[in-house]
Amino acid sequence: MTDPTEGAPPPRSPQPRKQVPLRLDPLVYEALARWAGDELRSANAQIEFLLRRALADSGRLPGGAGPIPHRGRPPVSGEPPVSGEPPEGRRD
Repeated sequence: MTDPTEGAPPPRSPQPRKQVPLRLDPLVYEALARWAGDELRSANAQIEFLLRRALADSGRLPGGAGPIPHRGRPPVSGEPPVSGEPPEGRRD
């Protein structure tokens, strides 16, 4: 029996995330970090969220821009929970 993946191109790995040094006023950073904490994001994720929203609002978000990667432990079933409750078999 032959392997169906034989001869198929290898799966593409996601592009590495671009690292950008950012200088902020300390009070602005503290406010951003508090806001991020309120929304259960890191300060870095909050900055990316806000930049993407501003780009989308101005019609400048590139069509090929992928979604913000989800962080943390993946769901047990491989799919996100529908109702906001953890999937069966998962205890947090």
